Amino acid sequence: MKKNAAKGAIPMRKLTFGTPEKFVPTRFCKGLRLEETDFIPPEITFRQTPRGCLLEMPLAEDEHVYGLGLQLKGFDHRQTKKVLRVNADPMNNAGDTHAPVPFFVTTKGLGVYVDTARYAEFYLGYAKLGTGQAAPASSSPADSTQELYRKQDARETRTISIVIPAAQGVDVYLFKGENITDAVSQYNRFSGGGCPVPDWGLGVLYRCYTKYTAEQVLELARYFRDRAIPCDTLGLEPGWQTQTYSCSYLWDTQRYPEPEKTLRALKDLGFHVNLWEHAYVHPSSPLYEPLKPYAGDYAVWNGLVPDFSEEAAQEIFAGYHKARLTDLGVDGFKLDECDGSDYTGDWIFPLCAQFPGGMDGEQYHSLFGTLYMQTILQALDGAPTLSQVRNAGALAASYPFVLYSDLYSHQDFIRGTVNAGFSGLLWCPEVREGKSREDFLRRVQTVVFSDQCQINAWYCEKVPWLEWDCEDEVRALFEVRRSLLPMLRRAFDQYHTAGKPPVRALVSDYTDDPETYAIDDEYLFCDRLLVAPITAAQEDRRKVYLPQGTWRDYWTGERVESGWHTVCTRNIPVYEKADA
Repeated sequence: MKKNAAKGAIPMRKLTFGTPEKFVPTRFCKGLRLEETDFIPPEITFRQTPRGCLLEMPLAEDEHVYGLGLQLKGFDHRQTKKVLRVNADPMNNAGDTHAPVPFFVTTKGLGVYVDTARYAEFYLGYAKLGTGQAAPASSSPADSTQELYRKQDARETRTISIVIPAAQGVDVYLFKGENITDAVSQYNRFSGGGCPVPDWGLGVLYRCYTKYTAEQVLELARYFRDRAIPCDTLGLEPGWQTQTYSCSYLWDTQRYPEPEKTLRALKDLGFHVNLWEHAYVHPSSPLYEPLKPYAGDYAVWNGLVPDFSEEAAQEIFAGYHKARLTDLGVDGFKLDECDGSDYTGDWIFPLCAQFPGGMDGEQYHSLFGTLYMQTILQALDGAPTLSQVRNAGALAASYPFVLYSDLYSHQDFIRGTVNAGFSGLLWCPEVREGKSREDFLRRVQTVVFSDQCQINAWYCEKVPWLEWDCEDEVRALFEVRRSLLPMLRRAFDQYHTAGKPPVRALVSDYTDDPETYAIDDEYLFCDRLLVAPITAAQEDRRKVYLPQGTWRDYWTGERVESGWHTVCTRNIPVYEKADA
């Protein structure tokens, strides 16, 4: 171990238990920083079991737990079980997620990263027999379900138990900070720091109707410019290809007879271009035969699944994309379907699949998104981007890709915005449609104050705000996003150099304030702002908590005291630190 290694060294300890597996996230992390410094780690016990291996560590009575990837259904994980399975359709608070990350942080400023690509089980504060005093006796029987199941755990000692299936050992990395933000920043720096992001990537991204022709895309581009609606990037959805599900990666010359000319015309109008795709390769694709020796033994949508852990597979896929797409002017990609689902159909390879590089299906599920992002970055050949991906796991902070979801609960999307920063992830609560005018505008308000401002109108033949006659309101909100660009630029620069997430939960910065421990619908934005989105279901009214400090209403400039407030507004509640 390097003690007090270099100036700015990461407060980190590495502990090795048993014999770790070969295929783990650190193996594929190119920017890993391994400097260690002295701090006393918590006591961790290890033993092998018939199911794999087991780690155990204490959890203090007042210690709360956050992280474990993009959790849309849960927030404070204390006294819950999470199984970190890749699943495109997480429906409950059990750990399924587009982006599982075996890294958690606690309100003691501790970060714990478990270096595994397995579907690990985290029991976050279960009570072991004999570790505490008996609960006080009750003099009368419970007369309600709530009373019957009331947790009487004040005197019990809690344990975090981590089960890693199949493995006979594991490396664990521990990070220590003054608060959660500090611990998360150390983890992000360990993985290479936050991603570099171009200015245009921080603006507005609009994804076009999938059946648009080249002329219709250009007509849409001119609409944005003629109506002075801010927009920086246009995304082309599946219709640009001859074959999707699985993919050909060939331009559909019926819709796009001269793709290079179309791309050039969009550039002349000031737009960047992003292309939708996924990595399942159709037999009609020029990539099919070259990639066949480097594919897994199961098909998805009749297409092969490239093993991107193989350097040759990355080079073939990236080389084709560079020659046929990025060299023509494509600036980014939307990498769809790399999360997959074993639970809503058979559109993914099974856990028993085998890949030429040596991984099984379980490991490749967990690493698929990361390896896919690496491959696309090769195709971009150093050109700046802020692209999209539907699976990004451990150690992903350095990749300029933003997560999104096919699920569409506004409340869950807000919770994802709050949660993503715990795990070194970027997240977009994208907007597609609205159940009402109010619902649509509330969603646009949220996405304006997020990592990426994306309208995903892939199934909307006309721009969705025209349906609700609210073009002026949308233009004004996009202009707000444009006004935030200098603030976003500074925050993403800090993310890149110091690992500090640009969007964070309140508990992340205010870790000493127990009032923040359960707040999953407010967040800090670019250091200076506190954002408290309102959903249409809340009917213009919500409670807002402002931590200790001096705050101003972002819209009026009026001073607001810290503490709890009931707010009623058709705008989105935003507050600025008065001393920022």
